[in-house]
Amino acid sequence: MKSSVILICNPVAKSVSEKKLLRASHFLKLKGYTVEILYTKQKGHAENLAREAIKESPSLIIAAGGDGTFNEVINGIAGSEIPMAILPLGTTNVLAKELNVPEDVDGALELATRGNPKTISLGKIATTGHLPLVSRYFILMAGVGFDGEAVFNVNEALKKFSGKGSYIYSGIKTLSVFKPGELVCRIDGRTFFGYTAIIGKAAKYGGHFMITPDARLTDPFLYVCLFKGRKRFDILRYVFSIIMRRHLKLKDIEYLKATAVEVDGSAHVQIDGDYFGKTPVKVQIAPNIVRLVC
Repeated sequence: MKSSVILICNPVAKSVSEKKLLRASHFLKLKGYTVEILYTKQKGHAENLAREAIKESPSLIIAAGGDGTFNEVINGIAGSEIPMAILPLGTTNVLAKELNVPEDVDGALELATRGNPKTISLGKIATTGHLPLVSRYFILMAGVGFDGEAVFNVNEALKKFSGKGSYIYSGIKTLSVFKPGELVCRIDGRTFFGYTAIIGKAAKYGGHFMITPDARLTDPFLYVCLFKGRKRFDILRYVFSIIMRRHLKLKDIEYLKATAVEVDGSAHVQIDGDYFGKTPVKVQIAPNIVRLVC
C-alpha cells in the first residue's frame, strides 16, 4: 500500500499559486506518495480539515500557507500521532525560519519527506474572565498589549495586498493612539507588572527577530519578555533594541523562563500572528503534543 499525504492549503496565502501546488503534487507522487489536496474556504477551516484528515491515518499532513494556517492545522492534529510538515507560502513564514525549512517548494518538500518528526511542546492559551471561554494552542508566541492591539488593527484587505506592509502600517497606526492599561502577570507564582508581554514558545518573531531567544519548540517551557514602559518613546526604544538584539539588557524589561503565566488587565491578545481575544488569559505548556517534521 502506498504512503499517503494530505496537503491542506490556504488558497489565499500570499505566495500560493496553482503552479506551485501542481509542482508540490508532482514532487510527492514521484516520491511514491498518493496525494490529496484540501483547500480551506474560510478562517478556521484548516483546523476542521486537519481534524477530519487524521481519521484517515495518512502518513503525513502538510500544511501549505503561512503561520496562521500552520496554527490552525496544529490545533486540528494536537494529541494525534500523525506527523505534520510545512510548505511555507505565507506572509512572514516565521515557523519556517524557526525550523530552517527552505521557502522553495522542492526544498520544503524534500525536508518534509526525508526529515525526522520531532516531538514538540506547544503553548496553550485560554480566556478566563469572560464568556465565551476560548482556548487554543500556539507554536510561536502569544503577544499581549501593544503587540496584540497592532494585530487587532491589521486591515485584512491590505494584508492580502501588501503582506508584511499591513503589519508595519498597523504598528505605526497603533503607536499613534496606544494608551495601555497596566498588566498584572503572575508567572509561576510570582507577580510582575508591565504594559506589553511577549510569551514565546519559539525564538523567532516576525521574521528573523528574536524577542525570546532562549525558547525552543522541543523544550517544555515558555519564555516571557515583559515590557514595563508605557510611553510611545518606550515602544520605539524597545523596537530599536530588539532589532539590535540588545533588548534583554534594558532595565525596564523582565525576561523569565516559565511553565504557566496568567495575565490580568484589559488588553488585546494575538497568537502566532492572528488575533485571539482579550485578557484576562492563562497560558501554560502542553508538553510533547505534536509531531513536527524538521
